[in-house]
Amino acid sequence: MTAKNTLISRFPYVRQDFAASLVVFLVALPLCVGVAVASGVPAELGLVTGIVGGIVTGLMRGSSLQVSGPAAGMTVLVFEAVEEFGLPVLGVIVLVAGLLQVAMGLLKLGRYFRAISVSVVEGMLAGIGLVLIAGQLYPALTAKAPDSGPGKIAGLPGAFLDILGDGKALTSLAVCAGTIAVLLLWRHTPAKLRALPGPLAAVGLATLAAFALGLPVATVEVRGLPGSVQPPPLSAFGELAGVGALGTVVAFTLIASAESLFSAAAVDRLHSGPRTEYDRELVAQGAGNTVCGLLGALPMTAVIVRSAANVQAGARTKASRVMHGGWLLLFAALLPGALAHIPIPALAGILIHAGAKLVPVRALAVLWRDNRGEALILSVTAVSIVTVSMFEGVLVGLALAVVKTAWEASHVRLEVVDKGAGPVEVHLSGNATFLRLPRILDSLESLPQDRPVRLDLSDVHHLDHACRTALEHWALRHSAAGTEPVQVTAPAAPRQRPRAPAA
Repeated sequence: MTAKNTLISRFPYVRQDFAASLVVFLVALPLCVGVAVASGVPAELGLVTGIVGGIVTGLMRGSSLQVSGPAAGMTVLVFEAVEEFGLPVLGVIVLVAGLLQVAMGLLKLGRYFRAISVSVVEGMLAGIGLVLIAGQLYPALTAKAPDSGPGKIAGLPGAFLDILGDGKALTSLAVCAGTIAVLLLWRHTPAKLRALPGPLAAVGLATLAAFALGLPVATVEVRGLPGSVQPPPLSAFGELAGVGALGTVVAFTLIASAESLFSAAAVDRLHSGPRTEYDRELVAQGAGNTVCGLLGALPMTAVIVRSAANVQAGARTKASRVMHGGWLLLFAALLPGALAHIPIPALAGILIHAGAKLVPVRALAVLWRDNRGEALILSVTAVSIVTVSMFEGVLVGLALAVVKTAWEASHVRLEVVDKGAGPVEVHLSGNATFLRLPRILDSLESLPQDRPVRLDLSDVHHLDHACRTALEHWALRHSAAGTEPVQVTAPAAPRQRPRAPAA
């Protein structure tokens, strides 16, 4: 048997995985650089995170076809962290978040992330998308972005007015708009052209136009890998004593984990291969983030755009994502100077397009028709992220989802039968909780005081402490004011499972 046949027998899908790895590399390259620049860190750090996501996380078990790297969904949070704590502390935050992810995976908590309301996750992504769009319009306009989300949105009209008559700013905006136009129109090009991923084509054409025409646009600053990779110093760990840094760690951990595991569920629907092992995937993501933290790089998550490209390109095993990390490493080592020719407004266009895809306008319209409660949760979560911050916005969305679920679970029915003579029959059924207590008490307190009452609770499935206490107090008051004590039929006792006979 020849060496070629031996290789094919050991790795039967090497051709498919090799071809897919090149496609994913070409998709990942502009996105890694764009996310890094938008996050306020050196462009090379985006490549470092992509390399770690491919080689470290890619080698581990979990989701076989999912690709990890720097994600647009984390851009806003990373930018805020760098602005508040500085780049050295970012490595510490990512490192600790990675260790927490590993611990949660080992404790078998990965599966529970699937219990998070889909509306909260979509609202989180929509809020990130809105802030990302608003934030990236400023570098496209060669303007400085305000710090807050509301400030970014409120300042846009003035920023657009300021560029009138400014040739450099108008050129920058034209490059951004041209990049977005290429991304939108690329799927209508001939099939042979579509073999080249849209993001790479858009950035490549913008770079070529800027170089050939000598356009006065800002380009990416290049430091090289040795100058960009800076492990966090020991002094940076002292920042973890502050509440702000700890809150950021929690936000990184929860949001990166949720985004990765929801992406895994989406990728599983794209192929018929092995399903995701959620706890192992969480450990893999945590290991990758731990390494990224040690290198002072960006946090990673699983990313649906690269993962979908991997599946659609015919990948069959995890070898494709590992090889894509190797291609990124070769590019970073051999051609780092090529990054210096990429126009900043082109990267802004890539991220504006990515942010727009995070805002589910059509899905929200359908959801509003079918389930307005879920649409409200999505909208409130998105608005809270834009107006307050990422972490608080997600907490608001989760709290609203819990309240909605509790309200819907508190189905209670109260029937009053008054035959004009004898006692008034009151029948309560369902789940009597404090959320329905005002309605229950309003009905009971409207009963005539001079008539005896029989309160039947036998069909109540759940009676919480607040309802039980309120009903007891009402019965005492009604009995004291009426002619006879209130007769109460207690709720039926829950059925006990038969015990196994003793050995």
